Amino acid sequence: MRRFHSLVSLAAAIGIVLTLPLQAHAETLRIAIAGPMSGALAQYGDMVKAGVHTAAERINANGGAGGRPLEIVEMDDACEPKQAVAVANRIVSQGIRYVIGHVCSGAALSAVDIYENEGVIMVTPAATAPQITRAKPRKMIFRTIGRDDQQGPAAAKYIVERVKAKRVAVLHDKQSYGQGIATSVKRALDAAKVPVAMFEGVHAGDTDYSAVITKLKARGIDFVYFGGYHPEMGLLLKQAREQGFSAKFMGPEGVGNKDLTAIAGASSEGMLLTLPADFAADPANADVVQAFRAKGRDLNGPFQMPAFAAVQVIAEAVAASKSTDTAMVAKTLRARAFDTPIGKLEYDARGDLKAFEFVVFEWHKDASKTIAG
Repeated sequence: MRRFHSLVSLAAAIGIVLTLPLQAHAETLRIAIAGPMSGALAQYGDMVKAGVHTAAERINANGGAGGRPLEIVEMDDACEPKQAVAVANRIVSQGIRYVIGHVCSGAALSAVDIYENEGVIMVTPAATAPQITRAKPRKMIFRTIGRDDQQGPAAAKYIVERVKAKRVAVLHDKQSYGQGIATSVKRALDAAKVPVAMFEGVHAGDTDYSAVITKLKARGIDFVYFGGYHPEMGLLLKQAREQGFSAKFMGPEGVGNKDLTAIAGASSEGMLLTLPADFAADPANADVVQAFRAKGRDLNGPFQMPAFAAVQVIAEAVAASKSTDTAMVAKTLRARAFDTPIGKLEYDARGDLKAFEFVVFEWHKDASKTIAG
């Protein structure tokens, strides 16, 4: 995920340290959360924080990571690449060797080489751009979510097999995440010989998309895929319906946010989107779900459980390695399988999960979602 925003509070930029109850005389394992604590995408940061803190509390209650209590440090990158660089350097300077994040792809792409060069392990539960792990070999970078080149084909498969659209438009926000996932969808549609009548970018942050909606209507588009985030998708949906354009819209996990409905209202009804599975609905995760609810933490989002799993795999790899040396822990991450609330996780040589499934959901105007038929 990726997005540019300008205003970051001084306190958040410096970093908020939250120390969980520690065991006496035990070495603390410090883990940073790097993500949007402020700005229009802060809700995604909230999702990750909920997962990280819930996991850390449970791990500490059970003796920590190989006897080491976890200490969580929050760092605000506002999903801005420049701020992400500052956050990454701050993490390194503070001697923190483990990071959950970054949340947005553009921010993650700006930070990964710093972590790689400094021997800091980063596990992102949300950033889906393939380049994060696949642009070049990296030993310290991992995910607990799939990539856009997995998510895009899942969306395209649904469009081909279920929607059967005649004239498809693929829009994006001209940014790393949005353009990347849109390109992946277009590539898969092209391979399936589904006509993409329009492939075009819009400006993130604009408030008037009437010109592009007029163009969609003029070209007889009956289905729109948008690669980007909920603020732009919400406005596209709202303004499309106001202009009498009734084509179905679809987007990636970046649009799966209750604030979408706050923007689009009833116009959000029926939007399609790809998301990780609803892990909170799995009966096997009942105790984890209860741990979230006991702290009043919202589970209605795609990143809480992947964030929980990110902390878990770090803690288990540290315990198995009997060391906090990140080179040894990284090798352990690749060598072992981890049973987590998002399933059995195994890593390939690039730090990607060997398997991850994206599911197509239908969004409703009350900000709920159901699996699409």
